[in-house]
Amino acid sequence: MNNDMLSSKSNKIWWSKVKSSFSSKYEPRQEAVIDLIKSSNLQTLLVDYFDASLEASNICEALLKGIHKTRSNHRLIKRVLKLSEQGDEQCHELLLQELASYASLSNPLLEIMNGAVDFRMIHDNYSHLLRKLTSRKRKIKRREKFTRLYKKAAGYGFVITYAVFAIALLALAMHSMVGLLGAPALLLPLSKGVMKSVHGGGSLKTSFLKHLGSQLDVAARGIYTFINDFDTVGRLVTRLHDEVEHKRQVAKMCVRNGRNHEVIREALKDIQLHEHGFEEQMDELEEHIYLCFLTINRSRRLVLQEILAPLS
Repeated sequence: MNNDMLSSKSNKIWWSKVKSSFSSKYEPRQEAVIDLIKSSNLQTLLVDYFDASLEASNICEALLKGIHKTRSNHRLIKRVLKLSEQGDEQCHELLLQELASYASLSNPLLEIMNGAVDFRMIHDNYSHLLRKLTSRKRKIKRREKFTRLYKKAAGYGFVITYAVFAIALLALAMHSMVGLLGAPALLLPLSKGVMKSVHGGGSLKTSFLKHLGSQLDVAARGIYTFINDFDTVGRLVTRLHDEVEHKRQVAKMCVRNGRNHEVIREALKDIQLHEHGFEEQMDELEEHIYLCFLTINRSRRLVLQEILAPLS
């Protein structure tokens, strides 16, 4: 029990530090990403990735506002529970007023789910982008492999061609002392030029394809993480939304039965029974959203690092 309390306390301290140090919702900042996109011939899918990550950050921001509003509204329920401990008629009237105020408030999470956030659509859109990134990455991988094989084949082909040409040239040179002395001079620049063309150009193209494939791979892994994170957040939002709706219905029932103290007493017992669990649900959702923010920013940084990395 003591270990659980210590663990809970340490988690709260850690999360308070995370939230207090959370100065920017976009890392790297979107302005820097936009400048990079304008100044470089960036893959369209990578532009789509940065758009998706920006959208993910905006969703997290909207959800955080919804949680903060839910916490603010919930203060009315806390006051109701405190007033219920008094037991006198004056407190009972104040209690009913607070319940009426709470019942009249809209559910912040419902407003978000009906407006800014559609988790089903988020899942479908990000899954579609993931498939496109994965498909493009595989095509580039195949092109990279083909380029390497082509470079090897071209090298072997040159050796054979060069050998045949050298034999033919030497055969002709046997009839002339000048030709015999000049043959190496003719073969040397030819061999250097062709080898430079085969190996130099092929290496550059292979490096470029490998570099591009790494960018798409990191972006795909980021989108895959977004999908899993938002699937989890969607379930937590739905669960918390249902709890808020339940409390609103209980509050409305209490207002309708304002003079029936027994009904109100039982209703408040139900609210009190689930109070701790409700607080935990809000904390859990908030923590997951902050984790989403951290994951999004980390993914954006990794993709940007891959884009800016020099060709190897």
